[in-house]
Amino acid sequence: MIRSLLVANRGEIARRIFRTARRMGVSTIAIYSDADAQAPHAREADRAVRVGPAAAAESYLNMEAVLAAAREAGAEAIHPGYGFLSENAAFAEAVTAAGLVWVGPPPAAIRAMGLKDAAKALMAEAGVPVTPGYLGEDQSAARLAAEAERIGFPVLIKAVAGGGGKGMRKVDRAADFAEALGAAQREAKAAFGDDRVLLETYVTRPRHIEVQVFGDSHGQVVHLFERDCSLQRRHQKVIEEAPAPGMTEAVRQAVCAAAVRAAQAVDYVGAGTVEFIADASEGLRADRIWFMEMNTRLQVEHPVTEAVTGQDLVEWQLRVAAGEPLPLTQDEITLSGWAMEARLYAENPATGFLPSTGELEHFVLPGGVRIDSGVEAGGVVSPHYDPMIAKLIARGESREAAAAALAAACAQVEVWPVRTNAGFLARCLAEPDFLAGEVDTSFIGERLEALATPPAPSQTALAAAALGRLAGEEPSPSDPNSPWRALTGFRLNAAPAQTVRLYRDGEAVEAPIPQDGLGADVLLAQDGQIVVFEAGEAYAFEAVAPQALGGEGASGDGAITSPMPGKVVAVSVEAGQSVSRGQTLVTLEAMKMEHALAAPFDGVVETLSVAAGDQVSEGLVMVRLAPAA
Repeated sequence: MIRSLLVANRGEIARRIFRTARRMGVSTIAIYSDADAQAPHAREADRAVRVGPAAAAESYLNMEAVLAAAREAGAEAIHPGYGFLSENAAFAEAVTAAGLVWVGPPPAAIRAMGLKDAAKALMAEAGVPVTPGYLGEDQSAARLAAEAERIGFPVLIKAVAGGGGKGMRKVDRAADFAEALGAAQREAKAAFGDDRVLLETYVTRPRHIEVQVFGDSHGQVVHLFERDCSLQRRHQKVIEEAPAPGMTEAVRQAVCAAAVRAAQAVDYVGAGTVEFIADASEGLRADRIWFMEMNTRLQVEHPVTEAVTGQDLVEWQLRVAAGEPLPLTQDEITLSGWAMEARLYAENPATGFLPSTGELEHFVLPGGVRIDSGVEAGGVVSPHYDPMIAKLIARGESREAAAAALAAACAQVEVWPVRTNAGFLARCLAEPDFLAGEVDTSFIGERLEALATPPAPSQTALAAAALGRLAGEEPSPSDPNSPWRALTGFRLNAAPAQTVRLYRDGEAVEAPIPQDGLGADVLLAQDGQIVVFEAGEAYAFEAVAPQALGGEGASGDGAITSPMPGKVVAVSVEAGQSVSRGQTLVTLEAMKMEHALAAPFDGVVETLSVAAGDQVSEGLVMVRLAPAA
């Protein structure tokens, strides 16, 4: 067995791998950038080694620095986690060339599956059904546009070297193809160093079904059943579950057998995921499920498979990397119950899901479910890395039980002043169509406004804010004896003795003072700000009018500011140009994604202070609009 393990990653996946390694008696080694010097994963390891500055390209993606850290710490093996260098065949080769154990698939398998076009061709030869499309070498804009016309709209543009939804765009009309292609190529180049794309026919009611596979160095390959990852936003997974709703045993056998064939075709060793797209317009049918890609690593959503199979996939990885055979045969792997995972992101759904960064002054996650998190209270969400701050995983004997447990957990999340998508997740899980299993990848997009918009604070939340205003001192939410956690039994029909005037988003709110207590949690912040947590949302109130604080309030003055530090990748307007409400003005790249900043009203570009390639700081005014005459 491996004796010492360096995890070439950060955050929740590093902590999760360390957890299994410690249980198995394996010494743990962390790497960290300057931004992560005090991060939990660096503190928890038996040893931690610095690998460079905050920028991922100079630290976690610096192969030489990671290998030097392994040598310095005396590591015997390297586990790449997911993301960063996990699917880099050159890094896998460098690890083995340095005499270290690579906890991952052979470099040849990574290369075979790393380019989507070559992988699809290989799968077709192996008898695995693939999605119709264009996989050609000619990457000229004219040829790609012609192929899109041949395939027929809507068409899907996908980065050849990509994953995680980066470099992917759905195009509904020929007129939109050139702009979408440019955006996909820029994003692919920034994320993977390769701007090549392929085209696929767009499935009208797509379901994202993936199969967990595992191989060993003795020629055995098994599957650990399927997961459904159809609940997505902009091709980024939001909620995953196992097994897939509506999956019959016959279809399960067909898709899992195809996944095993895919792994066998590349002599696969270790953990991998074979991803399929299913046309769910007539339910799940074996003849309407096609291969999309193979992820040659452990997946973010692996905990749901662990929950329904009772297996520790990281332990399997370490044993297979040490040369042991798979712990179980196919017949010994069983499926029991249901599990769901929600990805808690530092982002604000109400502002178009823009990432939120800063210190986690208040950070409380629920009990009763599995939590895999990379941060703690008092820590910092950095703009340099992915905005996922935790995964919440619930298991139940039925799908309904798992969904109810996960929804309740998301509703109990309390984070401030960093914003999260907890309330959005809770609303997704409570949607009647989701509970009925009527899910495809367009589910969120079709309901985006309702799901992303927080409801107005309830009377209970307003009452909590009123009590917070009257308290005159900061309550202690972490104290189990705090009256702020003990107040319960608020009666909506009871007449309040009086009200307190507060301000929310610049508007006056009359908050009733309850007579019998309440059920919401309240945090009284500094400078007269009161924050109430309810159903996963954080509602901020001011004790005095914004004008009295000297603030501008919601001025709507046409200043388009950078919501976070980042790089300007495209400027779509010129000074003096007339624009319409919702029109993209500037595209900013930050936290590994592109963010389009749009005009808030019809107007004219008065000033333009940035150009493509500029690095901008948070709050910089990039464009200023004047209202249309």
